Amino acid sequence: MESLFCVAALQHALTLGNPTIFNTDQGAQFTSEAFTGVLLSKSIAISMDGRGRALDNVFIERLWWTVKYEDIYPKAYSVGHSLYRGLKRYFDYYNQERKHSSLDKHTPLEVFSGVSVH
Repeated sequence: MESLFCVAALQHALTLGNPTIFNTDQGAQFTSEAFTGVLLSKSIAISMDGRGRALDNVFIERLWWTVKYEDIYPKAYSVGHSLYRGLKRYFDYYNQERKHSSLDKHTPLEVFSGVSVH
């Protein structure tokens, strides 16, 4: 795995803000000295999923599966700006309008705000 792309993406993301902790899997690109060095130089704590532990990240993997199959693949965005705007719309829908079976047919907004729209 090539780490240069990941390091460049990380550096760009960190121009927008610095998290307290950064979580990744243990892929070579994320364990590289170049990648971890960027985080450590900004005093960002590093968290990594357990080696060979695919289920450590099951919730985020499920989220990205949903995003891809409900929005990205059907819409086949042709340029980055369209993708960005489309994902903004989708996540607003996902959090504020889409009923989730795992949340007893409520939206995340309803669950976390304590206000039901039913």
